[in-house]
Amino acid sequence: MHPDPGTNCRNDMVSNSLMVNSVAEADREDGELKLLVPAHDVPDPELSIVIPALNEELTIGQFVEWCQEGLRCAKVRGEILIIDSSSDRTTEVALLKGARVLKAPKRGLGRAYIDAIPFIRGNYIVMGDADCTYDFRDLKPFLESFRSGYEYVMGSRFRGYIEPGSMPSLHRYFGTPVTTWLLNVLYASRFSDIHCGMRGVTRDALCRMDLQSQSWEYASEMVLKSVHMGLKTTEVPVRFYKDSEGRLSHHKRSGWFSPWQAGWINLRAMLVNGVDFFVLKPGLILLGLGLLLTLPLAGGPVTVGPITFSLHWMLVGLALTIFGLQSFCFGCIAQVLYDYSGQSTKRWLGVFRYSRSMLCSGLVFLAGLAFIAPLVIEYWRLSFRLPQEALFRLSHLAVMGLLLISAAFINYAFTLLLHATALYVKPKCPPFH
Repeated sequence: MHPDPGTNCRNDMVSNSLMVNSVAEADREDGELKLLVPAHDVPDPELSIVIPALNEELTIGQFVEWCQEGLRCAKVRGEILIIDSSSDRTTEVALLKGARVLKAPKRGLGRAYIDAIPFIRGNYIVMGDADCTYDFRDLKPFLESFRSGYEYVMGSRFRGYIEPGSMPSLHRYFGTPVTTWLLNVLYASRFSDIHCGMRGVTRDALCRMDLQSQSWEYASEMVLKSVHMGLKTTEVPVRFYKDSEGRLSHHKRSGWFSPWQAGWINLRAMLVNGVDFFVLKPGLILLGLGLLLTLPLAGGPVTVGPITFSLHWMLVGLALTIFGLQSFCFGCIAQVLYDYSGQSTKRWLGVFRYSRSMLCSGLVFLAGLAFIAPLVIEYWRLSFRLPQEALFRLSHLAVMGLLLISAAFINYAFTLLLHATALYVKPKCPPFH
């Protein structure tokens, strides 16, 4: 039994030996979800505790009691919804303790939350694990944050309490701090524990997030989308305990490779959901460096001190400019895809107006042809041979022309793709009522 978190409210929970009423829900296409409702169900809950479970028979009873104590102490009407894919008695125990149970196939942690969305009744949601490692007896900070207007409430073990031995040293002192720092640097956020499993979100925000992750990476997707969406966010301290005696964590059940696999897919989620950062800003840097090398050399070699910048340097600048421009364009498209407010779409459509952008592409293309023309004319005049002198004299202008033609085509293709994306990408999920 884990220690009481220190609240004045004591656990006077009386065991519910109640008959259970099973209600099948048929509002999902796959037909594989079934909602089981306890005999004494809670009507019109304000807060929903939504918890995936997989073979948690050992802890689920105590966990539901913790949740009920937390709801009483917070003085809030709440429901406990367990998304269960177990083969043991988890469902039976949870129902007898008074929780709703959504029976679902084993399809991943993220998928469990996606499946649960139509069955969530509360305006506020607290998520976590059913293993009694997070202390759900203390829900008051989450509820106070929601009622203060926050849409995303992140738990923080580092600002709360971590029981000795509950968290591997590699995770506590390296993995979690490093990935949290990286995310804060990339997105100018201020999280202290992005991997904390206990977190809260409004039902409206959860719907608009349009979660796609099927497995462990849902946690990273939620954090990143909360930043993209500009949700009003705060952190609250939580208590983190060791696994109960006799229980093995899911990572240990899955083998030594499971934590590494979870880390890899979480990193993938961070990169995929943050692709605009990794391509747009680096693209601008590459574009600037490329132009810095290319433009001054359009008229011929330039000597700076002991170094002569000639055609080979110009070709390097050409490559950097093309890479940078493409990367920048991809970043703009990514921002449109991530756009929840409509501001990014409006900004880029304003910068790259269709008619203006197409006209610029055409003019730049013609300018490129004009720069290449002297080399082509000379090549034709000399019976399709270019002496070294002619090549040296005209090649810099030709490379500049090639750059302009490439940039014109990239801008042409990007403009089409940008406007098609803005037109055909469906808006994010509307507010959930």
